[in-house]
Amino acid sequence: MGYNVVVVGATGNVGREMLNILAERHFPVDKIAVLASRRSIGTEVSFGDKTLKTTDLDTFDFAGWDMALFAVGSEATKTYAPLAAKAGCVVIDNSSLYRYDSEIPLIVPEVNPEAIHDYAKKNIIANPNCSTAQMVVALKPLHDRARIKRVVVSTYQSVSGAGKEGIDELWDQTKSIYNPTDNKPPRKFTKQIAFNVIPHIDVFMEDGSTKEEWKMVAETKKIIDKSIKVTATCVRVPVFVGHSEAINIEFEDFLDEDEARDILRESPGVMVIDKREDGGYVSPVECVGDFATFISRIRQDSTIDNGLNLWCVSDNLRKGAALNAVQIAELLGREVLKKG
Repeated sequence: MGYNVVVVGATGNVGREMLNILAERHFPVDKIAVLASRRSIGTEVSFGDKTLKTTDLDTFDFAGWDMALFAVGSEATKTYAPLAAKAGCVVIDNSSLYRYDSEIPLIVPEVNPEAIHDYAKKNIIANPNCSTAQMVVALKPLHDRARIKRVVVSTYQSVSGAGKEGIDELWDQTKSIYNPTDNKPPRKFTKQIAFNVIPHIDVFMEDGSTKEEWKMVAETKKIIDKSIKVTATCVRVPVFVGHSEAINIEFEDFLDEDEARDILRESPGVMVIDKREDGGYVSPVECVGDFATFISRIRQDSTIDNGLNLWCVSDNLRKGAALNAVQIAELLGREVLKKG
């Protein structure tokens, strides 16, 4: 006996990846529905060896469905997620709409699985921001050992984090640079993304940070520990898929780099590849399609008493979005619904 599962936004990058991962991980599906906006009705999407046609989100009845994985923007989520939740269908939402609601759990299953039991307050569970998800997987086991005081993180975020438009813009601009008659000015991004980096993701806030940077701060506190101080600089880079992060961590207690390496090797969802030689680390192109969060370049920071540096890489469409949502669905089934 399996679950009746809905994927909302099934034609987008994350929605398609959700379907791929549900199939890859053999999630116990009894029935599945794939929904899209009216302009995408009838679009075919793959689910394992099956081809499914999308139906209209606007007229869909969520009654009788166990869970809905939402991969649409905040505006559509604001309209349809409460309808699904009210109908008894548990919503797992990938947008930013509910992440900071105190009555809605924000979950990374390797980090705070116990929060799953708070879902019933509103029948909604929030999925964190892509840049936060991979970072907290790395931070939590180290925090359990030595308690983190402060994190300084610089991100190198791929264009797929901005959706299909971001991917298309990098592709088209890269080609146009080699063709002087084919100019492709920025549309999705604020500056040229091909052969460039842009220190600006999401909107600017009053204190000069961007909302992407604020998300990393607020979400890390909610998921791990509100006492952790976090400062972030988020940068868009000309990479198609895979977010990278340079993370500096200050602990309350001393943590040796060798012990940190051993802790991370034993931690769920983490793969340590850390050899001090040419190529002995992971870059974003190598993480594409993988479930793991990869950690490299673990080393002591000699400028503070209890500091470590590390390099963190993950497929942002997977752990940063679709994989984490499916892992939440697995956790919900295992701990609460218990049908599969």
